[in-house]
Amino acid sequence: MITIAIPFYNAEKYLLDAIRSVFAQTYQEWELILIDDGSTDSSLEIAKSVRDPRVRVISDGQNKKLATRLNEVTKLAKYDYIARMDADDLMFPNRIEMQLACFKANPELDIVTTGVFSVMNNLNLNGIRGQDYYNPTFQEIVSRQKAVTHAAVIAKKTWYERNKYDQNLSIAQDLELWIRASHNNDFKIMSISNPLYIYREENNVTGDKLLRAYKNERNMVSRYCSDRLKYKLFLKSHFKSILVKILMKIDKVKILQKRRSNHRVCKEDSLKLKKAIEQINSFHVPF
Repeated sequence: MITIAIPFYNAEKYLLDAIRSVFAQTYQEWELILIDDGSTDSSLEIAKSVRDPRVRVISDGQNKKLATRLNEVTKLAKYDYIARMDADDLMFPNRIEMQLACFKANPELDIVTTGVFSVMNNLNLNGIRGQDYYNPTFQEIVSRQKAVTHAAVIAKKTWYERNKYDQNLSIAQDLELWIRASHNNDFKIMSISNPLYIYREENNVTGDKLLRAYKNERNMVSRYCSDRLKYKLFLKSHFKSILVKILMKIDKVKILQKRRSNHRVCKEDSLKLKKAIEQINSFHVPF
């Protein structure tokens, strides 16, 4: 059994598609927590319209931000595994089944993440990214040699109870959590490059957002790293900030979005994505 959580805020355009991709899962022993973060559009009404005993809608009318809502999910979850996804994304029909199989084969793991199909808002394929790795070192995590796809994570509830998101951070809460847990030797994670998550990120890469993320990154490095590693990563982070500022001046920040996906897209990839979307769209959400 698994808890799937979708925090949402003003996601009326895409929320139903995200919910439909849950109903389309080959693994059906789940509960779905839809947790509203003070939406002012029709998102909450859409969530409440779903009629299935496995679905719970949580709403307190407040806007507490993602980190707080994810910590709340840990308290609300009925089951030992928690899968998260964003309200504007989709997941492949076999996502939950495949990740749970990784836990079964590797019971010592606390977290399993996957590769992603990066798509535009209309679901046109932008790129693919993902890595195969098992229990990376602290240096690999803090230097981002081994990336963790946050939205595609499934983790044990007990791990989340030991490792909570920092609710004081407005951005990069996931990276801070990975670095802190790894620093504390509590980061038993496996990543599979197979893309099982469909990630809308057309508007995610902005200059201002990147600069804030890099600033937070430097704060994390300062807090958790030794001096030798700290200086190296500081230089790298400052270089990235300078590059972003240059791209902002010439209105070319979108280049960085394309560079995030390091897998060359082929016809087979596009067909695989198209087939998954067709499977998802064929499922009925009970109202």
